[in-house]
Amino acid sequence: MTDATTDTRTIGADHARDADHARDPDTAGRGRQPGWRERYLRPRRPSPYVVVAGVFFVLVNVLAWRNNIISDFGQHASAVERVKAHPLHPANPLVDLPGTDSPYYSPLIVVLGIIAKATGLAGWQVLRGWGAVNLAVLLTGVAAFSRTLSRNRWVPVLALAAMMLLWGIRPAAWSGFLDVSAMTRNLTFPSAFAIGLTLHTWALTARAARRRCSPLTHVVVGVSMGLILLIHPITSIGAAAGIAAIVAGWQRGWDRRVAARWLLTVGVAVAIAVLWPYYDVFGLAGDTTVDKFHKALYGRRLVTWYGLSAVGIPALVMRWRRHRMDPLPLLWLADIAIAAYGWFSGHYTYGRIFGLLLFPPQFALAVELTRARPWPVARKVLAAVAAAAACLGLLVQTAAIVRLPPIGPVRLTHLVTWPSYAWVADRVPVGDTVLTDDFHATHVLPAYGMFLVSDTWPDPSLTPQVRDRRAHDVRVYFSPHATASVQRLIATRYHARWAFLDRGQPVPYGGRVVAVHHATGERLVSLTP
Repeated sequence: MTDATTDTRTIGADHARDADHARDPDTAGRGRQPGWRERYLRPRRPSPYVVVAGVFFVLVNVLAWRNNIISDFGQHASAVERVKAHPLHPANPLVDLPGTDSPYYSPLIVVLGIIAKATGLAGWQVLRGWGAVNLAVLLTGVAAFSRTLSRNRWVPVLALAAMMLLWGIRPAAWSGFLDVSAMTRNLTFPSAFAIGLTLHTWALTARAARRRCSPLTHVVVGVSMGLILLIHPITSIGAAAGIAAIVAGWQRGWDRRVAARWLLTVGVAVAIAVLWPYYDVFGLAGDTTVDKFHKALYGRRLVTWYGLSAVGIPALVMRWRRHRMDPLPLLWLADIAIAAYGWFSGHYTYGRIFGLLLFPPQFALAVELTRARPWPVARKVLAAVAAAAACLGLLVQTAAIVRLPPIGPVRLTHLVTWPSYAWVADRVPVGDTVLTDDFHATHVLPAYGMFLVSDTWPDPSLTPQVRDRRAHDVRVYFSPHATASVQRLIATRYHARWAFLDRGQPVPYGGRVVAVHHATGERLVSLTP
């Protein structure tokens, strides 16, 4: 009898705190405000999140710095290098053509290019160093958004753990994914900065909705949303869905003044995007160039890549039962609708929303597992299942970074490290064009400022005809039936002074081997006499 009464009172107290927090998150749970002596002179211990986030910051930066250049890093670093060379009219990131209307020239890339020009550093060096900034923005964003959900000091700790571990039983290293193994490889990507900025924007949106802030706050939200749209358009869709969910769930009363302020927010975001001179972001809306590459985000990978996050769904249900317009369940349903649209419409690029789709269950779980004890049976079961899922996630993420031996029936996947191409960069000047069809080389060599003949990742600023002709010419050049005259014609057409060959590929006519990698057998060939 006593236990049941205590449990009922505890649950009631939890509900009361939720209601109080929804009314005013900045005063909920506070008693007497501390005086200046207590605030500034009393020694303070760092919060648990400061300690955990600090250790995590150092660890991920070290692991990321140790990795060789991989994947889309080359394209982003190349864009930085092009801005460094011509800030107002940069060339295309990958091919020796004008870069007019290339979506890779976002505000972030332009700023990094200006930093590279001012410091004299290479584009890849600036981009790699910026990874620490991306991680700092993300970690502070987790803290800021967690604060809108709960005052408990352990919520951001558990939220960070859930974000890093509760993904799937196979590691996924796509841009915009935030599991630990992906962060060590994609930390420098613009998507990481955009997601961190999204969390800060949601936190500021929650404050504006709950407290009726000044128009300046709404302007800042609009500017942030406009920047997210330009930096990583697919993330902006999830960011906008989050803003809508927060406003729908937490806005304190509606009148003409409130509506005008939110219209101001939308207007500022649209103005930022429209006035950006480097490319038209709204022109990407109907572009299907990269849809075929993103089909891999769906299918059986729904379980293997994202399955562990399902442990947070009961926490979302608990929030929904307490408050039908709670932003986290609303955001989760909106993200599911966006992902479903991508699947049924064939626009698979919308599958990139999966990185943000996991946020609602992850943050909801963190809040539920920090509620006051004693817990009801349902919450105890949820905690046990979440702990088991986190342990499995930790094993999966560790194996992705460090090669581990097989553990019983569990099949662990290790993400292979790419080879280094610094030895090529030591010999090929920035701005030279290289002929190659090697998968790794075509992704990495642009990081050092080299141009390719055919781009590795379709750029909407190039017409399909241009891309197809260049890809065809590369295939012809490396065909075993290519004649000397054809190879010379192709090399001359694209001003290619170098060829990069995989092991076993014959040396082009008139080519001279300059360097050979001792481990991979790859060769750098000079095409000039």
